[in-house]
Amino acid sequence: MAMVAGETSGDLLAGRLLSGLRPQLPDALMHGIGGPHMMEHGFVSDWPMDKLSVRGIFEVLMHYREISGIRKQLCQRLLDEKPDVFIGVDAPDFNLDLEIRLKQAGIPTIHYISPSIWAWRGGRINKIAQAVSHMLVVFPFEEEIYRKAGIPATYVGHPLAQVIPMEPDMAAARNELGIAQDATVVAMLPGSRISEIKYNTEAFIATAKILCERDPQLQILVPMVGEKQRAYYIKLVVAARLDGVPVLLVNGKSHTVIAAANVVLVASGTASLEVALFKKPMVIAYKMMEASWQILKHMGYQPWIGLPNILAEEFVVPEFLQSAAMPEAMANALWQQLNDLSLQSRLRQRFVDMHHSLLRDTATISAQAVLNVIAAAR
Repeated sequence: MAMVAGETSGDLLAGRLLSGLRPQLPDALMHGIGGPHMMEHGFVSDWPMDKLSVRGIFEVLMHYREISGIRKQLCQRLLDEKPDVFIGVDAPDFNLDLEIRLKQAGIPTIHYISPSIWAWRGGRINKIAQAVSHMLVVFPFEEEIYRKAGIPATYVGHPLAQVIPMEPDMAAARNELGIAQDATVVAMLPGSRISEIKYNTEAFIATAKILCERDPQLQILVPMVGEKQRAYYIKLVVAARLDGVPVLLVNGKSHTVIAAANVVLVASGTASLEVALFKKPMVIAYKMMEASWQILKHMGYQPWIGLPNILAEEFVVPEFLQSAAMPEAMANALWQQLNDLSLQSRLRQRFVDMHHSLLRDTATISAQAVLNVIAAAR
């Protein structure tokens, strides 16, 4: 069996899938490209996952030759090997072209995590039909979209809805981090990719500076997914002359940091859904290369980019994108969330409802769907 996950969130989701699949296939060779959560279940990564962790049109173009070379080598390896199934986890720009080649060669292909065709680039569903034998979707409304297009699909729930407890333990998280129980804590998650850290860090820490000037007792926590990201983050903060802002960098433990927080400033993406599942007030922000933004901003179908807002179909929490991601505006929004108890209560109830809608036995359902695809191909 072969798999490809292209970033930290995909590795986490794939790890949950493998937790259900590995007991059913204890002796299977599982390899491709993945991260530590997949490796916990005996997965072998043939290339480092961070080779694929690039976001933005022009950023991808700058790394195109290397990424294309990896895909070509992996494709040939799999065509020779003919695995029982290939599972592409998210990373559609890498995985869909690979899946087309493999499916044409008679190898069953599963794609786990739908591209956001309901948000932008809806025409990709035609390419997906060529590439995918079966789609595993994580949001309730997606299953019908694919079935109408003639693509077999299974709603498996969102794995994070199982991983994150319905009632997160803030006190335990603060004890683990050494944070006082009565502290006011702001978590800041600028992103796990180097490109996200590059564009989001200065605005995020400038926001922290404003908040700390309003309340010097605030605790600012920033989780870092790895040493490479931590070193780059520090470099950017020093270059922006913001190294005097009292920020506690935490190695990993992003879920613990979110659980410990009163409010969160988070880069758009899967992390915003994690914050919602932890029932925390949040402000969503995102910046990228300006040329990429000019192209992408005209391609969306919806007024929201944050997953909590997309699922709610309204601006439940504020979004500040590109030039709008100004420190003063973000600080004001976070300050309101910190001080408005009624708003906190309303947000919590919305996020509880959202959590229930996404909660399924994801590992078991997704593993069974994979086994069904393998059995049907034999």
